[in-house]
Amino acid sequence: MIWLKKILNFYFEGFKNMTVGRTLWTIILIKLFILFVIFRIFFFKDYLKTNFKTDKERSNHVIEQLTH
Repeated sequence: MIWLKKILNFYFEGFKNMTVGRTLWTIILIKLFILFVIFRIFFFKDYLKTNFKTDKERSNHVIEQLTH
């Protein structure tokens, strides 16, 4: 368990002393939020749920598209 504490302390101290790194991590987190949340809401609608009523119809459509 002491090695886990040393590893966590290493990363904690490293992130605490960053200046430019914090800005870069903030930019990365904002970009990930935009990619996974905003794009999903506005651009990637749930095609299968809106066009097929049952799970059986959805699975048949997916199998048909994969094998066609």
